[in-house]
Amino acid sequence: MEDRAPVPPPHPAKDVTEHVGYRLKQASAALRGAMDRALREHDLTVPQYSCLELLDQQPGLSNADLARGTFVSRQSANVVLRGLKDAGLITQATSTDHGRALPVHLTAAGQQRLHTARGAVYTIEERMIKNIPARRLTALLADLDAMTAALDG
Repeated sequence: MEDRAPVPPPHPAKDVTEHVGYRLKQASAALRGAMDRALREHDLTVPQYSCLELLDQQPGLSNADLARGTFVSRQSANVVLRGLKDAGLITQATSTDHGRALPVHLTAAGQQRLHTARGAVYTIEERMIKNIPARRLTALLADLDAMTAALDG
């Protein structure tokens, strides 16, 4: 067995649980679990809810846009959209005048389901941030954006 020099951590940490990536994953898992439980009561999955939110803000997005916005593959987005269509929550054009992307829109039932589910999701976010002062929340959001930009670039 060869001797290996220890790899220095990116910042002082006594163990893996003190690394930023670990804590982000831990928070992400806790958020996902809470959202899964809350959205189950609204007969939605987290990706389905995310699609409804995106379509409420930007009607007419394509499958590819929704896949990017919900952090899933195009294939997974197709499954999500099929479930939303079968539930009568979205409509999708069968043809388009330009390009190949078929725009997706919320139905009235989709708007209503989103409205009721949004309350449950916002309650979770309120619980998550209730002990973070507003000035620190602004900084936290900026820090998360900076981390994302550092990894995307």
